[in-house]
Amino acid sequence: MAKKDPGAIATNRKARHDFHIEETFEAGMVLKGTEIKSIRAGRVNLKDSFARVYKGEAYVHNLHISEYTQGNQFNHEPTRARKLLLHRKEINQLIGQTQQKGYSLVPLKMYIKNGVAKLLIGIGRGKKKYDKREDLKQKAMKRDVERALKDY
Repeated sequence: MAKKDPGAIATNRKARHDFHIEETFEAGMVLKGTEIKSIRAGRVNLKDSFARVYKGEAYVHNLHISEYTQGNQFNHEPTRARKLLLHRKEINQLIGQTQQKGYSLVPLKMYIKNGVAKLLIGIGRGKKKYDKREDLKQKAMKRDVERALKDY
Protein backbone atom coordinates (compact mmCIF):
# COMPACT_ATOMS: atom_id res chain seq x y z
CA MET A 1 0.00 0.00 0.00
CA ALA A 2 1.33 3.46 -0.92
CA LYS A 3 2.33 5.89 1.81
CA LYS A 4 -0.08 8.80 2.18
CA ASP A 5 1.30 12.27 2.70
CA PRO A 6 -0.24 13.51 5.98
CA GLY A 7 -0.62 17.13 4.83
CA ALA A 8 -1.93 16.39 1.36
CA ILE A 9 -5.60 16.48 0.49
CA ALA A 10 -4.97 14.86 -2.90
CA THR A 11 -1.86 13.53 -4.64
CA ASN A 12 -1.23 12.59 -8.24
CA ARG A 13 0.57 9.26 -7.87
CA LYS A 14 0.63 8.64 -11.60
CA ALA A 15 2.62 11.85 -12.24
CA ARG A 16 5.90 10.56 -10.80
CA HIS A 17 5.40 7.30 -12.69
CA ASP A 18 4.89 9.05 -16.05
CA PHE A 19 7.27 12.02 -15.68
CA HIS A 20 10.77 12.90 -14.47
CA ILE A 21 9.94 15.87 -12.22
CA GLU A 22 12.76 18.39 -12.43
CA GLU A 23 11.44 21.40 -10.52
CA THR A 24 8.37 22.16 -8.41
CA PHE A 25 6.41 25.34 -7.72
CA GLU A 26 3.81 26.11 -5.07
CA ALA A 27 0.82 27.95 -6.51
CA GLY A 28 -2.36 29.34 -5.04
CA MET A 29 -5.63 29.06 -6.97
CA VAL A 30 -8.55 31.33 -7.72
CA LEU A 31 -11.51 29.42 -6.27
CA LYS A 32 -15.22 29.91 -5.66
CA GLY A 33 -16.80 29.47 -2.23
CA THR A 34 -18.22 26.00 -2.81
CA GLU A 35 -14.90 24.80 -4.26
CA ILE A 36 -12.89 25.45 -1.11
CA LYS A 37 -15.57 23.69 0.95
CA SER A 38 -15.29 20.61 -1.27
CA ILE A 39 -11.46 20.75 -1.09
CA ARG A 40 -11.56 20.82 2.71
CA ALA A 41 -13.87 17.79 2.58
CA GLY A 42 -11.21 16.02 0.47
CA ARG A 43 -13.34 15.65 -2.65
CA VAL A 44 -10.54 16.37 -5.17
CA ASN A 45 -9.07 14.27 -8.00
CA LEU A 46 -5.78 15.25 -9.70
CA LYS A 47 -5.56 12.17 -11.92
CA ASP A 48 -6.03 13.61 -15.43
CA SER A 49 -5.22 17.23 -14.65
CA PHE A 50 -2.57 19.34 -16.36
CA ALA A 51 -1.41 22.94 -16.25
CA ARG A 52 -0.80 25.36 -19.09
CA VAL A 53 0.43 28.94 -19.49
CA TYR A 54 -1.93 30.98 -21.66
CA LYS A 55 -1.50 34.72 -22.41
CA GLY A 56 1.00 35.13 -19.57
CA GLU A 57 -1.21 33.45 -16.95
CA ALA A 58 -1.07 29.87 -15.63
CA TYR A 59 -4.20 27.71 -15.55
CA VAL A 60 -4.90 24.18 -14.35
CA HIS A 61 -7.30 22.11 -16.48
CA ASN A 62 -9.30 18.94 -15.71
CA LEU A 63 -8.75 19.31 -11.96
CA HIS A 64 -11.88 17.64 -10.65
CA ILE A 65 -13.33 19.24 -7.51
CA SER A 66 -16.67 17.58 -6.77
CA GLU A 67 -19.74 19.76 -6.30
CA TYR A 68 -20.41 20.73 -2.71
CA THR A 69 -23.24 18.60 -1.34
CA GLN A 70 -24.94 21.46 0.53
CA GLY A 71 -24.45 23.85 -2.39
CA ASN A 72 -27.43 25.45 -4.10
CA GLN A 73 -27.83 26.88 -7.61
CA PHE A 74 -24.53 28.77 -7.14
CA ASN A 75 -22.53 25.52 -7.03
CA HIS A 76 -19.39 25.33 -9.20
CA GLU A 77 -18.62 23.33 -12.34
CA PRO A 78 -16.39 20.37 -11.29
CA THR A 79 -13.73 20.48 -14.05
CA ARG A 80 -13.53 24.15 -14.99
CA ALA A 81 -10.14 25.76 -15.72
CA ARG A 82 -8.77 27.47 -12.61
CA LYS A 83 -6.24 30.28 -12.62
CA LEU A 84 -3.01 29.64 -10.71
CA LEU A 85 -1.50 32.42 -8.63
CA LEU A 86 2.24 32.64 -9.29
CA HIS A 87 4.82 35.45 -9.38
CA ARG A 88 5.69 36.89 -12.80
CA LYS A 89 9.25 35.52 -12.52
CA GLU A 90 7.90 32.01 -11.89
CA ILE A 91 5.49 32.22 -14.84
CA ASN A 92 8.32 33.35 -17.13
CA GLN A 93 10.40 30.41 -15.91
CA LEU A 94 7.51 28.04 -16.62
CA ILE A 95 7.09 29.47 -20.13
CA GLY A 96 10.79 29.00 -20.87
CA GLN A 97 10.91 25.44 -19.58
CA THR A 98 7.68 24.21 -21.19
CA GLN A 99 8.63 25.52 -24.64
CA GLN A 100 11.35 22.87 -24.74
CA LYS A 101 10.28 19.65 -26.42
CA GLY A 102 8.92 16.98 -24.11
CA TYR A 103 8.32 19.18 -21.04
CA SER A 104 4.93 19.81 -19.47
CA LEU A 105 3.36 21.15 -16.28
CA VAL A 106 1.97 18.46 -14.02
CA PRO A 107 -0.07 19.00 -10.81
CA LEU A 108 1.52 16.81 -8.11
CA LYS A 109 -0.26 17.52 -4.84
CA MET A 110 -2.99 19.69 -3.32
CA TYR A 111 -2.87 20.77 0.31
CA ILE A 112 -4.02 23.52 2.66
CA LYS A 113 -1.36 25.84 4.07
CA ASN A 114 -2.33 28.54 6.58
CA GLY A 115 -6.00 28.17 5.61
CA VAL A 116 -5.32 28.61 1.87
CA ALA A 117 -5.52 25.85 -0.75
CA LYS A 118 -2.20 25.34 -2.55
CA LEU A 119 -1.30 23.25 -5.58
CA LEU A 120 2.21 21.86 -6.06
CA ILE A 121 2.99 21.78 -9.77
CA GLY A 122 6.09 20.30 -11.33
CA ILE A 123 7.95 20.71 -14.58
CA GLY A 124 8.13 17.19 -15.93
CA ARG A 125 9.76 15.46 -18.87
CA GLY A 126 7.84 12.41 -20.10
CA LYS A 127 9.33 9.03 -19.32
CA LYS A 128 9.85 6.37 -21.96
CA LYS A 129 8.43 2.89 -21.49
CA TYR A 130 11.82 1.44 -20.52
CA ASP A 131 12.28 4.14 -17.86
CA LYS A 132 8.95 3.16 -16.30
CA ARG A 133 9.91 -0.53 -16.31
CA GLU A 134 13.27 0.29 -14.71
CA ASP A 135 11.54 2.30 -11.97
CA LEU A 136 9.20 -0.63 -11.25
CA LYS A 137 12.20 -3.00 -11.03
CA GLN A 138 13.99 -0.66 -8.62
CA LYS A 139 10.88 -0.35 -6.46
CA ALA A 140 10.41 -4.13 -6.36
CA MET A 141 14.08 -4.71 -5.43
CA LYS A 142 13.89 -2.11 -2.66
CA ARG A 143 10.71 -3.69 -1.31
CA ASP A 144 12.37 -7.16 -1.32
CA VAL A 145 15.43 -5.84 0.53
CA GLU A 146 13.29 -4.13 3.17
CA ARG A 147 11.22 -7.30 3.61
CA ALA A 148 14.39 -9.38 4.00
CA LEU A 149 15.81 -6.94 6.56
CA LYS A 150 12.54 -6.97 8.48
CA ASP A 151 12.49 -10.78 8.60
CA TYR A 152 16.16 -10.90 9.62
